[in-house]
Amino acid sequence: MTDTASPAPPPPASSPAGARGPAATARGHAALAKTQVLIEALPWLSRFQGATIVVKYGGNAMTEPALRAAFAADIVFLRYSGLRVVVVHGGGPQITAHLARLGVESTFVGGLRVTTPETMDIVRMVLLGQVNRDVVGLVNDHGPFAVGLSGEDANLFTARRSPAMVDGEPVDVGLVGDIVKVRAETVNALLDSGKVPVIASVARGVDGGVYNVNADTAAAELAVALGATKLVVLTDVEGLYADWPVSDEVLSELTITELEELLPTLASGMIPKMEACRRAVRGGVPQAHVLDGRVPHALLLEIFTDDGIGTLITPGPASVPDSIPDPTPETGARP
Repeated sequence: MTDTASPAPPPPASSPAGARGPAATARGHAALAKTQVLIEALPWLSRFQGATIVVKYGGNAMTEPALRAAFAADIVFLRYSGLRVVVVHGGGPQITAHLARLGVESTFVGGLRVTTPETMDIVRMVLLGQVNRDVVGLVNDHGPFAVGLSGEDANLFTARRSPAMVDGEPVDVGLVGDIVKVRAETVNALLDSGKVPVIASVARGVDGGVYNVNADTAAAELAVALGATKLVVLTDVEGLYADWPVSDEVLSELTITELEELLPTLASGMIPKMEACRRAVRGGVPQAHVLDGRVPHALLLEIFTDDGIGTLITPGPASVPDSIPDPTPETGARP
């Protein structure tokens, strides 16, 4: 009788996503590093459970596909972790690109876009019809969480026309406003129902018009009105540098008084972001944080790890808020 070779056993089928691996691996040490990360996050999960966090979304995190996906995943992770998360966004690069396609040149004065009535129509269209829908869609790929809003909705933001300051002199920049009132009850209602409000930085004017407002400022004012625990501003630098460009050392923490002393010396690009942090902390928000949005999952690194990243602004021992949020339905602050 002729010997025949036994057929080779079939290759193991690949495990579906989320399936358990071989028992030997599970009993080994391959996953211990992951458990350490989870344990490190435990006190922060406890601390921020039920807290409201306002995130200003912008920079490279808004334009690079991998970073956009990571940002959306972070927002959903925060939501599942019991945080009440609000996203406020601008869309400067997208607005500039759309204007260029239409043959309209973008003009900036004192860091602010000169906004004519025609430009304002395009600003609204891009922020609400493109950027807001993109952010909402990315978050909702993970579940029915995000709800898109404009600062015009339910008079969430009311603004007054504001000039740019150039060499100490006011210069008219058109339909650009500074927020003078926040009605956050609609945002609170969405948060209470487990949703993630995603808000475009457009405001209704005190004169009944519509104004383009700085998204950093909008996020700060909303954080104050909500009585938020933290404001996070995503940007394209590691944080606030101690002595740029002489040194690339990042200041990990500053009190509000120290920040106010530094503000006049900062590069123009950092002033709106650090001014937003100043407004938030002076308005009663316990923490404001500038993070490098170029780092994937920067939000989770800051909130759920011991080391954190970026620059943290705190009230300091003798800080006095500029104003105390009125916990009434009109301001939307929670009791």
